[in-house]
Amino acid sequence: MSNMMKVFCGTANRTLAERICEHLNIRLGDATVRRFADGEVAIKIDEDVRGADIFVVQPTSPPVNDHLMELVLLMDAFKRASAERITAVIPYFGYARQDRKDEGRVPISAKLVANMIVAAGADRVLALDLHAAQLQGFFDIPVDHLYAAPVLTRYFRRLDIPDLTVVAPDVGSSKLARAYSKRLGGGLAIVDKRRVSDKETEVMTVIGDVKDRNVLLIDDMIATAGSITQAARTVRDLGAKDIYLAATHAVLSGDAMDHLDKTPLEGLVVTDTIPVAPENRRKYLKVLSVARLLGEAILRIHHAESVSKLFDVDLDE
Repeated sequence: MSNMMKVFCGTANRTLAERICEHLNIRLGDATVRRFADGEVAIKIDEDVRGADIFVVQPTSPPVNDHLMELVLLMDAFKRASAERITAVIPYFGYARQDRKDEGRVPISAKLVANMIVAAGADRVLALDLHAAQLQGFFDIPVDHLYAAPVLTRYFRRLDIPDLTVVAPDVGSSKLARAYSKRLGGGLAIVDKRRVSDKETEVMTVIGDVKDRNVLLIDDMIATAGSITQAARTVRDLGAKDIYLAATHAVLSGDAMDHLDKTPLEGLVVTDTIPVAPENRRKYLKVLSVARLLGEAILRIHHAESVSKLFDVDLDE
């Protein structure tokens, strides 16, 4: 695509958008995102975008509804300003866990949000570690689904942890854990748990050996941190040595930091898909940037090149 590439953002993660632009060696596009007195979102694109290839960087992270509204209004503004193509760059996709009807009379919120994004004017979506890979099928437009694995893997390779076992905190994340154990050359174990309610889980058993092993617990996101810290305590009780936690998305909602502070950790490694609030910063918390990964993907999309080549390349800050 020969036309001008421009990157814009809402208020969800301006720092990440700036880092992406730094990697691309372009300036961040000029747009005003503010609130009216009644809380409505006001958007104004402050430069000419006619015929441009637009990328809007906006994770729909908490407060999810505010950031989602900014994203759809920005895209509508670009569409009405005659942009050639609009790609929604959504490093973290909110509502992803509401992806099916698990009981009667509930919405499939993730599908509705996908419809909203398409209706607002997105021609493509660039996402990172979606909670469920099948969410790609909720969009009737092309979706490039990236993984943070190259960024996280490189960090843990450098640590060179001996006697490593990668542990899935639940059966749902076992495929992810298997991919990391393969990349890092470690063992694999799975914590089999039963969920009591949306806030409580009851740990049952660990499949695999963790005794006298250093453990890396891996998941796509850490929200309330209940499951992953419970899994950490379980493997510790079974004789695990150093325990590391890693996740792409640091949602860190509710009592997350309280749970993490009380858990014996060597380290917690996350990425900057969601900004970590100053009050949640800790000595044991390491934030890696996915800016280069997203920047490379944006460049490849702009030039109509393969994005899947980025799956196996080691990338870091």
